[in-house]
Amino acid sequence: YTSGMVTTAGNFSQAYGRFEVRARLSPAKVAGLQTSFWLWPVDSVKYGPTWPWSGEIDIAEMYSLFPNLAIPYSHYVPPLVDLTVTNACFIGDPAQFHTYAVQWTPTNITIIYDGTTCLVDNWNPAAPLHKPQPFDQPFFIALTQALGIGLNSFLPNLTPLPAVTQVDYVRAWT
Repeated sequence: YTSGMVTTAGNFSQAYGRFEVRARLSPAKVAGLQTSFWLWPVDSVKYGPTWPWSGEIDIAEMYSLFPNLAIPYSHYVPPLVDLTVTNACFIGDPAQFHTYAVQWTPTNITIIYDGTTCLVDNWNPAAPLHKPQPFDQPFFIALTQALGIGLNSFLPNLTPLPAVTQVDYVRAWT
């Protein structure tokens, strides 16, 4: 079994702006598939040798076991627990087209699904970083579809394959 990734690494990256993906996912409603739309820093070790010191912005992670949910996540190292880094938001039928977006500024990361705000994170990095670090460098876009792990593990006899994520467009604005 394989997973797939489409990425703009080496071709396009930017700091800040709006990034938007319009896509529809496999209609599977059993465990086994994970689709993710995310941003990764061009310099992944700029602020430390390990993840997530340099940040990661998950616009949406979708798991076939929970087909009507999209989960955003702002990965970074806070000084204390940051309860605004993630959420679970209803998106409806994953087999229909939905729009997944992030509006990223020097002060906050706002995740929007189908025009409705799902998450606003006003991150606060741990020392020695200072805001807007680590979200102050260009990030590139990555779209992935993979076999699930953990609670959403691939089930060889139940997970329907092939599984397809159909992308209508990917857009970015400054």
